[in-house]
Amino acid sequence: MKPAIKATRIRKACALALLAFTMTGCSTWDGMSHRQKATVTGAGVGGVAGAVITNGGVLGTVGGAAIGGVIGNQVGK
Repeated sequence: MKPAIKATRIRKACALALLAFTMTGCSTWDGMSHRQKATVTGAGVGGVAGAVITNGGVLGTVGGAAIGGVIGNQVGK
């Protein structure tokens, strides 16, 4: 297997694992306030957007999640 193909598969697997982890955190969705829900949603959307923009880069994914969480928190006021 070529290294580039292997790296692409690893990135996709990591993105899916991150999404699954995020959805697991939403299992307590009913007990959350509107602002907390907005923060979680913003972090999830930001993480996916960061991963897409940086082609699966870890820094872009984490940065996107952090920025998205802050934006979601402020929108959810």
